[in-house]
Amino acid sequence: MRRWWAVAGLAVALAARAVELRVETVAAGLEHPWAVAFLPDGRYLVTERPGRLRVVQPDGRLGPPLPGVPRVDAVGQGGLLDLVLDRDFQRNRQLYFCYAEPGAEGNATALARARLSADASRLEAVQVIFRQQPRVASRLHFGCRIVQAPDGTLLLTLGERYHRMADAQRLDNHLGKIVRLHPDGSVPLDNPFVGRSDALPHIWSYGHRNPQGAVWGPDGRLWIHEHGPQGGDELNRPEPGGNHGWPVVTFGEQYGGGPIGEGTHKPGMVPPLHHWTPSIAPSGMALLTSERYGPAWRGSLFIGALRGQHLLRLELDGTRVRRQQPLLQELGERIRDVRQGPDGWLYVLTDAPNGRLLRLLAPP
Repeated sequence: MRRWWAVAGLAVALAARAVELRVETVAAGLEHPWAVAFLPDGRYLVTERPGRLRVVQPDGRLGPPLPGVPRVDAVGQGGLLDLVLDRDFQRNRQLYFCYAEPGAEGNATALARARLSADASRLEAVQVIFRQQPRVASRLHFGCRIVQAPDGTLLLTLGERYHRMADAQRLDNHLGKIVRLHPDGSVPLDNPFVGRSDALPHIWSYGHRNPQGAVWGPDGRLWIHEHGPQGGDELNRPEPGGNHGWPVVTFGEQYGGGPIGEGTHKPGMVPPLHHWTPSIAPSGMALLTSERYGPAWRGSLFIGALRGQHLLRLELDGTRVRRQQPLLQELGERIRDVRQGPDGWLYVLTDAPNGRLLRLLAPP
């Protein structure tokens, strides 16, 4: 009997490794696409970093840029970035997007809400509901991933703008933070720093560098990943009021070599669940809840690796990364976003001047 279980366990492990993805191009001709959302009628909404939002037909035809998108600062890593539909989109047509907003003193990550018109031809009632403070003259580290929690609140990741990394440890600004707010932009009264005169009330957690992946995790909590410097990319589970350490503690080092901060751990600072050294430059993250690829992949996290030019599958044991599996290496393309579609398949966006929306299928 023990031998039978051993053989069965080996078969499951081999089956997990033997999934061969079939890549199907849904759409091409997208200029540095950053995020995709799925409309109830089978169409797609895709953001392009230069500042365009397009409807993509199921057959891959690209619609014209939708009117209503505010002016964006499409410099460096900035532009029109993440996009999510409201949990009640089918009734209220509401969506949320974040972008680099230009200003006289520099730029900042902003979060807006809008309605998609009934014919999906334009954005209506566009309203900026949050602006990162302060503005900074920088082309780097905007963060800008959005998650809507089951209670309807919005969590937004914010980078520390590179040159202002020390501000990630201060609570009087939004640099290097995750903020939490209601869909109208108001502050939830149970946010961890509400009522403190030395802290901005939107802040949920701090000590982050440049988080560009976020998902509601398998344990019913927010999970993120963030770019380290040279090494030290991190997978984190942000805690309300938690200090995640940057730049006091990190597994990375200065570009070109040299230490940063005080080491890799410090009492009172939340350590990462996992780190990547050397860096993979993570972007986008999805939790697979379907069994389209077999039961062994259900519950895995999938992360785009810009530097490694692959899609990384993380097999989890609770909050521990048990196994990592690189996928799509043969494409040789930067994976910017990854989402599970309503059909249970994974979809990815490739970050290129002629970027693509891809559907990942498993052989029948």
